[in-house]
Parts: sequence; structure tokens; C-alpha cells
Amino acid sequence: MDKFDLTVIGSGPGGYIAAFRASQLGMRVALVEKSEPGGLCVNLGCIPSKAILKSAELFSMMTHASRYGLSVENVSVDYAKVVERSRRVSGRLSKGVAFLAKKNKVTSFTGSARFTGSTRLLVDRSAGEGGRVEIESARTIIATGTHPKSLPGLPFDGKRIVHSDQAILSKELPESLAVIGGGAVGVEFAYWCNAFGSKVTILELMDQLLPGTDREVADQLGKSLKRQGISVLTSASLKSALPAKGGVELAFDAAGESGKLEVRQALVAVGRAASVDGLGLEDAGVALEGGYISVDEAYRTSSPSVYAIGDVIGPPLLAHAASAEGVAAVEMMAGKGQGPVNPRHIPSCIYCQPEVATIGLTEEEAEARGIPVRIGRFPFRASGRAVASGDEEGFVKLVADAKYGEILGAHLIGKGATELIAEIGLAQKMEATAREMQSMIHAHPTLAETLGEAALDLDKMTLNI
Repeated sequence: MDKFDLTVIGSGPGGYIAAFRASQLGMRVALVEKSEPGGLCVNLGCIPSKAILKSAELFSMMTHASRYGLSVENVSVDYAKVVERSRRVSGRLSKGVAFLAKKNKVTSFTGSARFTGSTRLLVDRSAGEGGRVEIESARTIIATGTHPKSLPGLPFDGKRIVHSDQAILSKELPESLAVIGGGAVGVEFAYWCNAFGSKVTILELMDQLLPGTDREVADQLGKSLKRQGISVLTSASLKSALPAKGGVELAFDAAGESGKLEVRQALVAVGRAASVDGLGLEDAGVALEGGYISVDEAYRTSSPSVYAIGDVIGPPLLAHAASAEGVAAVEMMAGKGQGPVNPRHIPSCIYCQPEVATIGLTEEEAEARGIPVRIGRFPFRASGRAVASGDEEGFVKLVADAKYGEILGAHLIGKGATELIAEIGLAQKMEATAREMQSMIHAHPTLAETLGEAALDLDKMTLNI
């Protein structure tokens, strides 16, 4: 029986980062992955989707090249090649994870892991190397992530009714697409399919896209997607889905009115559920709460030797949150680090165009907590760099404590928003105030100037609008 100080189940961005950090701290580490190194993020999620989104952005820019004084004719898309490129990108990064495992002296197993006790695991390698391996591990981290949720009466068939894991591998672009769910995954798929020529409709149950996001940002995104040709229906509940000659016929209620829609394909993007089946959690004494693994502030489960991180413990279901939790968990095991991850310091990014990025409290959340706040705004249309680049759509919105000026949250929509949010993350980590952001010198002309101007607006001192 192989013995380890720590075994990590799942090699996604939470699992492999936890394994590598544990090895750096002197632990003997095993990493078990049933599929490809890198998990969902590298192989079916974050990475391939961003590769496809980049192709969509470039295609859109070329089709509108005349705005920049350029003549580009006969622009077309070979969607199969777009997807093939995304697979090459994923494959390269997956191999990179495998290389880093060797570099960090982590023992890797390809197979499905199951607890046979709180400190024992059985790894079934029948799909790979063959045979079974028993592992004894002083501690175990579960980082198995999630899988797509389905809707009652709407089972996935991989052709007419699909989930994101299936859709991202398809080399065929549907002529028409209904996206059921207007969250991050839904709007990203909607954006790129529309950009490549699909007729797209988004059906969102709540009264705004990106539920939970700052309403001003969500409203701006909805208007932008509509201008791009996407039909956006909020307060929309699906009533039925029936096979049709051309694909699938959906019946729904939207804002109190009934409607029908026939599309080639329906993408169900209504959330994800924890991947815990087959792990033998009952044999390890690990409890669930609300379908996710329950953990304490040290990421320890109800079984003292078993920990869990990432999507499997519940929202925010973000790769970088999982990585941060993995580092925090192993450092606390080793008696080091700064404790658990602060949820308010985790940014959320959506990579459609315009991009959306948020961190910390929204204005509505601050009001609900009884926190008096000041709001600072600055539109991209007043940014020299944005105007010169033709990227005028969007704005920055800052939420600051009314008394001391501490930056409590930021909500951005526009070109480069997913990169700009990093400055606010650092400001929050350092407990920076509005005055400190105001005094920071941003290079000109850059999109980052919009952050400084929004900070000035917190005290009604903005100089460029």
C-alpha cells in the first residue's frame, strides 16, 4: 500500500495547485485524476472557452474593419478549425500540468478514487494503466469540482439538448440556439455563437442577466447583447421542450406572456452540481450540505482527516477561488499562511464582449447590510484610450465606505474589464481608500485611467467628464 502525507482527488486548478504547494511545504503528495490533467477548467471550461471567445472577438473585429479605415473582404469562419484550435490550447496546458506535477515531485495516478476509510483510498485505474492501487493518506483533499445540472423533463441527449461540456467540443455551429440560463456560461456561449452567425435567444429565469451582479452592469450587458442581435428574455420560465423537425420546440413564459421558440439546439446553462458520486464519502464520514461538501474555516470536512476545496464545496464556483482555497488549506495544515480565503476578495469575470468583472460588495448588498456608501462612476466613452480604440461601451462603478472611503466593491463592464479588476483586488487587499486610489498615477492613455477617474468621482472631483 502506497503511503502519503496528502492525497488530492482532482487535478483541476484547485487540486493541482494544492498538491504543488503541499509538496513545496515538504509533504509527500499524491494527485489522483480520472480524466486529463488540469480538470474541467483546462479541458472543458475556462481555457477552451477563452480560446473560442478570442476567435469570435477577432472575427467580429474583422467584419467591422471599415470602422478603422480598413478594407477586409470575404471574411468567413471555419468553426471546426476554431474548435480544433481550442483543443490544441487545452492539450498544451494539460501537458503543462502533468509536467509541473513531475517537477514538484507529486505522484500522479490516473483513475477514479474511492474512500474505503477516512485515511484509505482505492484508485481504480481500469480505464488507464489497469489494475487498482490502495493508498493510505494522513490527509486527503477532495477537489472534484462540479458537473452540469439538468432541468426536469429536459434530459441531455448531446445533440438537441446539450450542456456546456458537450457544446464546447462540438465542431458544428447550430443555425439557431436557445441558451437556457443567462449566467456567466450562458452569456459567453451566446456571445460567440451569435458572433459566428447563429441566431441566439437567451432565456433567463430571473429579472436580469448575471443574477447577483450589480444591476447597472447587468442592464448594460443586456442592452449590448441585444444590439449585437441576441434576443434576451428575462423573467422567463421554461414550460416544455418537445422534439421538432428542425431541432427542439420550447414553450415559455416571459414577463407574464407566453411564447414558443423553435431552435436547432438548446444549451442548458442553469448551474452546476457537486461531483461527489462514487467517492465513498459515507465510508470516510464526510457530510454534505445543500448538495455540496460541508467544510469549516480550515476547509476540513466532518471527517478530521478529509478536506475539500473549490467548486465541490459550493459557490462562487470559480477556478481562481479554488486555487486560493487549495493554497490556504495546505498552508493551514502546515501551520502557515493567513487563514481562509476572504470571499469579498474574489473577483468574478465574464469574457463575452463587452467583458464584465466584479469584486466585493454591490451597492445593493451594502445597503442591505446597512453600510452607508459613496458611489463613483466613470464611462469608457470619456476615456481617450477607449475612444481611440473604438471601445467606448461600458463604465467603471466603485462602491466605497461613506465615512472612511475604503473600497468595498467594484463593478466594471467594457473592453479589458477582466484585466482592470486586478487593481481593485490589490486595493481591497491593502484596505486602500478612495484618496489613495485618487493619488495613484495611471499611465496615459490607458483604460486603467477609468479606475482613477471613478475614484475621483467618489468625492465628486473627476476631471475628465
